Amino acid sequence: MILAGDIGGTKTNLALYEWTSGRVEPIREDSFHSADYTTLEDIVEEFLSTPLASPTSEEEQEQESDGATPDTETSAVENGPEPIRVTAACFGVAGPVIDNRCRTTNLPWVIEGASLAERFAIPQVRLLNDLEATAHGILLLTPDEIVALNAGTPPKKKQALALIAAGTGLGECILYWDGTRYRPMPSEGGHTDFAPNSDTEIELLRHLRGSYLHVSYERIVSGPGLHAIYDYLRDTKKNEPTWLAEKIKVGNPAAEIAEAGLKGQAEIATQALDLFATIYGAEAGNLALKALTLDGVYVAGGIAPKLLKKLQDGSFMRGFTNKGRYKRMMTQIPVQVVMNDKTALLGAASMAAQLTSSHAS
Repeated sequence: MILAGDIGGTKTNLALYEWTSGRVEPIREDSFHSADYTTLEDIVEEFLSTPLASPTSEEEQEQESDGATPDTETSAVENGPEPIRVTAACFGVAGPVIDNRCRTTNLPWVIEGASLAERFAIPQVRLLNDLEATAHGILLLTPDEIVALNAGTPPKKKQALALIAAGTGLGECILYWDGTRYRPMPSEGGHTDFAPNSDTEIELLRHLRGSYLHVSYERIVSGPGLHAIYDYLRDTKKNEPTWLAEKIKVGNPAAEIAEAGLKGQAEIATQALDLFATIYGAEAGNLALKALTLDGVYVAGGIAPKLLKKLQDGSFMRGFTNKGRYKRMMTQIPVQVVMNDKTALLGAASMAAQLTSSHAS
């Protein structure tokens, strides 16, 4: 039995798998609101404290088919659920992982693989950056789990892929081809300096510098970033409708802005989505240029599937290809949106399975 986790600033997903060679569905999966817990250990303990139910015996199945009621008290004693024994675990964590340890970026947590292994008696525990885990996961996706924004014309000889994912924060990763397979390289590229490309974006940068000494792409291309863009437009264009202001106060700001923008209910929300999608595409293009990821770019994270309609209207790709003399090359790079929101969990599971295999050999 292996344990996989996707540890994000908003939610933590955990799952148990009987994974031996190829992709399988989880035996059990659960999601937790990260901010409700003081440590990852508390979440893991809660998740593992409920044993897996034992399969119904053949005798009980025969009794049920005959209309008889099995002796539940005897059955609970004789066939009660056994405690969960985890042989390996892997957690994708939103933050830099150094020496199997991570101080999370958007949570006040310190996560250590060795501590988790000791507390839960797991022989092998590995931490990965969450985008590194997602990178392992995209290699296992099926065609129906991705949507193309740009078909492109990738080179015949494999070279490199890029992965970018906006959610609570902004994650980035590069996958290079080693001659046999793609190997993910973790990155904290989402925290690089925001580079405006228009007068409006220059004014946005100035606005954000009133709150932050350092304005990274994550300050803009994320859930909180969409809200920050909206606040800039509200303060400069003075076109916020009262009804939307009230909804933002009581709800999830990014979700309310996105809904109003996608439905065309408020000009300010539409403008916010335009800026967001263009800047998202620009940074995805920056990542592709830096690593020359001609094989393709994957856009993952919680936001992209929800804003798919907006990403498909051309604003994302305009930002992506607006690279001066390299515009033609950028149009040849495939760009795809990852629709499976459990891709990081899938990647963590695949790595945990590898840990089990290597330990057995």
